[in-house]
Amino acid sequence: MICVIDYGMGNLRSVSKAIETLGGQVCVSENPKTVEHADKIILPGVGEFGCAMKELKKRRLITPILRHIDRKKPFLGICLGLQLLFEKSEESPGVSGLSIIKGSVVHLKKKVKKGLKIPQMGWNQVEFLKRSELVKNIPDNSYFYFVHSFIGSPEDKKVIAGQTDYGYSFTSILQKESVFAVQFHPEKSQQAGLRLLKNFIKY
Repeated sequence: MICVIDYGMGNLRSVSKAIETLGGQVCVSENPKTVEHADKIILPGVGEFGCAMKELKKRRLITPILRHIDRKKPFLGICLGLQLLFEKSEESPGVSGLSIIKGSVVHLKKKVKKGLKIPQMGWNQVEFLKRSELVKNIPDNSYFYFVHSFIGSPEDKKVIAGQTDYGYSFTSILQKESVFAVQFHPEKSQQAGLRLLKNFIKY
């Protein structure tokens, strides 16, 4: 069973519907026990870093997520779900993230060339730096759908599994053991995105 975590900050229906369409068993839940004991979990997210961490804490979901990851069970973070893996974010000074990935989340405007629109909204290519199971049978430099203003900046570059150019090359896929995370929205990325989710189901 794949659990899509409900913490009030994501387009849960789109993600769960995509998993169902691909033949995966899925539930949407904010129950800490359900999250901790699921075979796999997905942490989607649209919104602000500080509010997201506040909701995760309020719903007693932080410990179950960390226990799940400690047990080397598969995890997929989507968009804000990627950013929450970091220690901190410029979006919410003073707020600690899940600290699974050492590093911080920074504003895209500090990195990209002047004239490029922020947030980045639309299709962009992803260069695969690692041929992990998550991107199996997906052509390199495939297009995925992005909507974001912040990017993760890991200290350990070995966890970067994919990168995207938006006037600056930023991390768009992370992998650390059984933890995967993507800055784009696979559930909105048509064939390539559905293939990625199918790979996660099979992982």
